[in-house]
Amino acid sequence: MTKVAVVILNWNGKKLLEQYLPSVIQHSQQAQIIVADNASSDDSVAFLKENYPHIRIIQNKENLGFAQGYNQALSEVDAEYYVLLNNDVEVTENWISGIIDLMDKDLKIACCQPKLLSYNKRDEFEYAGAAGGFIDYLGYPFCRGRVFNHLEQDKAQYDDIKEIFWATGAVMFVRASLFQSFEGLDKDFFAHQEEIDFCWRMKNAGYKIYYYPHSVCYHLGGGSLNKTSPFKTFLNFRNNLYLLYKNLPKEKQFKILTIRFVLDIVAAFSFLLQGKGGEFKAVFKAYNAFLKNRHLIKAKRTTILNQNIKEVYPKSIVKAYYLKGRKKFTDLNW
Repeated sequence: MTKVAVVILNWNGKKLLEQYLPSVIQHSQQAQIIVADNASSDDSVAFLKENYPHIRIIQNKENLGFAQGYNQALSEVDAEYYVLLNNDVEVTENWISGIIDLMDKDLKIACCQPKLLSYNKRDEFEYAGAAGGFIDYLGYPFCRGRVFNHLEQDKAQYDDIKEIFWATGAVMFVRASLFQSFEGLDKDFFAHQEEIDFCWRMKNAGYKIYYYPHSVCYHLGGGSLNKTSPFKTFLNFRNNLYLLYKNLPKEKQFKILTIRFVLDIVAAFSFLLQGKGGEFKAVFKAYNAFLKNRHLIKAKRTTILNQNIKEVYPKSIVKAYYLKGRKKFTDLNW
C-alpha cells in the first residue's frame, strides 16, 4: 500500500497540466502521483503518456463530474491517504509531510487542507478554500480569509493549525479508509460543495477537519467552470439545498430551508436587476431539481452523532456581511 497518493482529476486540461504538473512532480517525491482523466476530448492523455510516462493514468469512460469522477478513480487507488488535487494548483516544498504528520498523530482527523493562496495575486487568499472553510447556520459557506467575494491579504493572521468545518476540494488530504467507508463524495452533487457535504458527514460522525498553514499551495481557480456561469450558479444553489436537507438535524430543517428560500428568491431577483437572466433562471431550476430529487437525498441521511458542531457560525453571515459590513473572518462575533 502506498502511504500518500496525489490524485489529479483532469478534464480537457492539457494546458493546465503543462503549467502546474511540474511543481507537483518536483515537490511530491514521497507520494505516488496519479492523473484521473474524466474522458477528456483534448489530447491530455496523449500529452501525459508522451511527457510523463512514469505517471499513472486512470481513464474514466465518461465525464463523471468532480464527485463521481474521483469516486471512480479512487476506488482503483490503494493508499493510506488520498490527496485530491485540482489540475490548476501549484504546490510548494514540503507541502505534504507536515499535514501527514498531523493526521498520523490524530486518527480522528478525517481531512486536512493547506493554506490556499491565489496563483495570480500571490499574497492574497484564494476563494475556494483560503485558510479553511466554515459555514453559518443557514448553510452559507465562507472561509478564514474569504467572506463572500471579499478576499484578504495573507499577513500571517491565519498561521495557526486549526480545526475547521470544511476543507477545500482543490487540495484535500483525506484518510482513505474513511473516504471509502463513507462512500466517498456524493455523486448527485456532480460538482461544487461535495467536499463540504463530505466534511459535514465526517463532522456528524464525530471526526475532525483541520487546516495546516505551513503547507502552502497556489490555486488559479475557475479552470473548469467560469465564475459567472449559469450552470455554476445552478449547481451552487441546488447543491446547497442538498447539503442542508441531507445533513441538518431533522428538527431544524423546515425553519432553515424556509429562511433560505426567502433569501434565495432575493438573490434571484438581484441577478435579474444586474441583467443576469441566466443566473436568475438558474436559481429556480435549482429549486425544481431539489424538489424533484428530494427523495434521493433524504435516503442518504444518516444518524447525526454530533449535533453541536462548534465550527458552525451561529448567526447569519449574510446579515454580518451586507448589513453590518463585517468583511473579514476576524470581524465576526462568534
